[in-house]
Amino acid sequence: MKIFTVIPAWKEEKNIEKTVKSAKKYSKVVVVDDGSSDHTYEMAKKSGAIVERNKKNQGAGAATKKGIKKALDLGADIIVTMDADGQHKSEDIPRLINPIKDGKADFVLGSRFKRKDNMPLTKRFGNKILTSWTKLLFGVSVTDSQSGFKAMKREVALKI
Repeated sequence: MKIFTVIPAWKEEKNIEKTVKSAKKYSKVVVVDDGSSDHTYEMAKKSGAIVERNKKNQGAGAATKKGIKKALDLGADIIVTMDADGQHKSEDIPRLINPIKDGKADFVLGSRFKRKDNMPLTKRFGNKILTSWTKLLFGVSVTDSQSGFKAMKREVALKI
């Protein structure tokens, strides 16, 4: 089973090497440098990631989409997404993907609220509001609707 972790990165030269090396313990890693003006691209490459680059900043969503496409092109069966800044813990990757591997889920959303987190109070408050809207609009209960830590099987990634 081919597992890839996609990491969108913008100006993360201080964190990307550690994040990539940690994620490589569990998967192949694709980093999309989203138009950084620092050494994010070089540090990701040096760390052993497959690195794509946007010439200008297009946002985390566009960078993630590009990384997912690259992982699919490389034959990924399961794709994990995580932020470059180290707020998600790579050692949680096996727990995140197990429901997919066991055939119990097609998509898994990680939660920063399931562990001690240093999220600023304003972001925490905004996230709670958006998470409430997710429940209201879609009838789905989640604890962290804005989490960048997700896992999906290939078939799901092909549809988004």
